[in-house]
Amino acid sequence: MSKQVPTVPIYGIPFSKMSMDETVNYLTEAIEHKRQTHVITANPIMIMSAVESQDYYKMMRKAELIVPDGAGVVWAANYVGTPVTERVTGFDLLHRLMQEGEKRKWTAYLLGTSQEVIEAAAEKLQLQYPQVRIVGYRDGYFGADQDAEVIEEIRQAAPDLLFVARGAETQEPWIAKYKKQLGVPFIMGVGGSFDIVAGKLKRAPMLFQKLRLEWFYRLLQEPKRLPRMLVLPKFVVKVVRDKENVKKPRSTT
Repeated sequence: MSKQVPTVPIYGIPFSKMSMDETVNYLTEAIEHKRQTHVITANPIMIMSAVESQDYYKMMRKAELIVPDGAGVVWAANYVGTPVTERVTGFDLLHRLMQEGEKRKWTAYLLGTSQEVIEAAAEKLQLQYPQVRIVGYRDGYFGADQDAEVIEEIRQAAPDLLFVARGAETQEPWIAKYKKQLGVPFIMGVGGSFDIVAGKLKRAPMLFQKLRLEWFYRLLQEPKRLPRMLVLPKFVVKVVRDKENVKKPRSTT
């Protein structure tokens, strides 16, 4: 991660303390200078995966920028005495970068989710940001045997921005594994953002966002997420128990 980014470590993961505006400025400069940046928009579920799996932890540490997407991350940073400025959500960051792309005539590629959703998301984003050329999209239902073909398709399209929406277990590891081959200046996993852009899911109303209950609103729309959500209370209990050790460095070996 770049030295100029102020960070707070949570279980060894360096979270950016930059505000949304600072993050957008930082990334705009990186994209304009073609400095490859893999952004992870991390939440407590990902932190717990990194705590439990050294491989997942090492994968996360390879990202150039890790931003606090989940309200639980903001709470944890505050609780251990080194607060981050604010939440920097993947959904909002996607739109902010598309707005920058409007001014700078960037190009974008969308990868992931179902064919129906990705087509609808591509169409809506192209209408909303006509100056950003969407140079390609494809669904996320491909196996390891098709990785080379997908990478080549993206390399040929040569976008400035690559947004990836795949399953929680595959999204970030796939980006980390292939980012050098992809050669795209900016790569970010966006989880369920395409579902919201396409209109398949609704974003939590502002009241839920302010109360930091977006996760609950999402659960109401997708009850199948319950097993994943049960990690949240475990994370809170762990941070409270480990208060003195949350910020301690951790080895990547």
